[in-house]
Amino acid sequence: MVRSHIAAALAVASLGLLVTFHLISQFGLPNLGFFHFTHSLTEATTAPDQTLFGPAAPRPPESKDEPPYLLGVGKADITGPVVEINLMGYADPNQVGSGLRQRLYSRAFIVGEVENPERRSVYLVLDTHSGDTAVRHGILEGLKELGPDYSFYGKGNLAVTGTHSHSGPGAWLNYLLPQITSKGFDQQSYSAIVDGALLSIQRAHESLAPGYLSVAKAQIHDANINRSPFAYLANPEKERAEYRYDVDKTMTMLKFQNAQDGKTMGVLTWFPVHGTSMLGNNTLISGDNKGVAAMLFEKDMKSSGEESEDFVAGFSQANVGDTSPNVLGAYCEDGSGEKCNFEDSTCGAGKNKMCHGRGPMFRQKDQGASSCFEIGRRQYVGAKALYLAMITNSIPVKGPIRSFHTYRDFSSMTVQHPNGSQVTTCPAALGYSFAAGTTDGPGAFDFKQNNTGSPNANPVWSLVRNFLREPSESQKACHAPKPILLDVGEIERPYLWTPNIVDIQLLRIGQLLIIVSPGEATTMAGRRWKQSIARSASALSLIAGENNNTEAPIVVLGGPANSYTHYIATEEEYNIQRYEGASTLYGPHTLNAYINLTTSLLPFLHADSPENAHPPPGPDPPIYTNLAYNFNPAVRYDRAPFFKKFGQVLVD
Repeated sequence: MVRSHIAAALAVASLGLLVTFHLISQFGLPNLGFFHFTHSLTEATTAPDQTLFGPAAPRPPESKDEPPYLLGVGKADITGPVVEINLMGYADPNQVGSGLRQRLYSRAFIVGEVENPERRSVYLVLDTHSGDTAVRHGILEGLKELGPDYSFYGKGNLAVTGTHSHSGPGAWLNYLLPQITSKGFDQQSYSAIVDGALLSIQRAHESLAPGYLSVAKAQIHDANINRSPFAYLANPEKERAEYRYDVDKTMTMLKFQNAQDGKTMGVLTWFPVHGTSMLGNNTLISGDNKGVAAMLFEKDMKSSGEESEDFVAGFSQANVGDTSPNVLGAYCEDGSGEKCNFEDSTCGAGKNKMCHGRGPMFRQKDQGASSCFEIGRRQYVGAKALYLAMITNSIPVKGPIRSFHTYRDFSSMTVQHPNGSQVTTCPAALGYSFAAGTTDGPGAFDFKQNNTGSPNANPVWSLVRNFLREPSESQKACHAPKPILLDVGEIERPYLWTPNIVDIQLLRIGQLLIIVSPGEATTMAGRRWKQSIARSASALSLIAGENNNTEAPIVVLGGPANSYTHYIATEEEYNIQRYEGASTLYGPHTLNAYINLTTSLLPFLHADSPENAHPPPGPDPPIYTNLAYNFNPAVRYDRAPFFKKFGQVLVD
């Protein structure tokens, strides 16, 4: 489901729950440690290739070349309930938390203009599956309660991103679909995230000080692969020839430096790799590989004594959609040892259940923990090498702070196709291949990836689909060639299953433009989107030529953020209908809609844009925190064993 690699549970294991929800809508609700590993943290035999933006001399803190920014970083716990709550990501109702491996955090990064303190942006990196409509709403409401000092932060400049970990507590998302396998909405799970995010913003706000920003990038070659190369190959050959790899290997780092003492306050990075190192049979809470990377980097920096005492490292996602941390590839776990079928990731007699991606230490029978640590370590090693290289070679960030945010209804939006024609988006729907899962976590039964036209799955699934809602002919035509399994955008009982109202947001920090994506953009979708933003910004003289600025725009993509709109595939990938295409909610023109909207709103990021200039806010999405059902039984009594206490270390 929501990143549902075992999505068939929607139709079978949760069918009774679906019926229960249906009855409730008709008749009403009755009253009712850590990673214990010793892997070396030193760099591998070959350090990551350093491909920096260009030469730039290091700038001492006392430099007056550019007015410093107002910078703040903060970190707070968001762990929530670690037992008796379904984990969020694999959509397996049997994956219920049994303990804690690693605590989860919100990391906040604030950038503002010194001379215009109302010009600020807040970028949150949560150790969660994604951003969420209700979570963002809760944070915004909480900021209002903090008083006038926090009035600078609002809808327009707050980005709430998730690292896309699949090993954190669930039951906190706004819409019904992800609530099905988590047995509803749990207030404790939700509040832990909202309260922790608010505290991280408070700590960042309280640490605000004049400082400098610099940016650079490097290549990390051994931390991700493409899990849907067959779909990637559907993209035009000429376009693919522009890139060396079928996933982005680039890590971009934004460095925060205090102007007074010259110490580094924190770093914010973007690099795409799925948070699926921990496997679907894991029941211990952790931040997955990006949680490991952040932990290692922060521990390293704080032990050096040369960085700020409250140093914060954010490892944000990027165009993550078709990436995988299982870098050894996908193999059949049926005793054959063969690679999975290239087109549809099946094994043997055409079944996908035995096709699994292998992490770098897959032979360790530890639910993926060793591979998780290793992929996190590789990101940390690459980030540390880049951080050290930035001492002598990075680009100073300069220019204004701008942002915009608006809501748009994607259920029926007319946009321009690259060929010049007018096309429309559709109410959200998920295809049959959605239930097939991926090589990171295959689905059950007879669903397959690469399923277009008339699906060959058992006809019973059509009955299940039609029980929920039979898609209309116009809906089928709009989503073609996707065969619709779940018409989620048109099911409103007991409340909406997925969002049709979508967040559109961009942040500008000098020449750095941040696309805040509510969905998981695939590698090529992210490349097209970033390239379109860069070209449009140049055409508008948004950065180069602005106040004698000669810098070219630097574009990154962060997400899934603010909400969760599943996937964003290219039109060519969509037509293949592997998992990513089947999970692209709003039809084949979803990516075009995102690109059209964000490029058309770029003038709001211009330096001369008035402070009160904002795009129309658009229709507010529904918030279901006070309406959602919760079928998770409360803990009636909980105590530590005799002669023990909570938090006591058992094994170290």
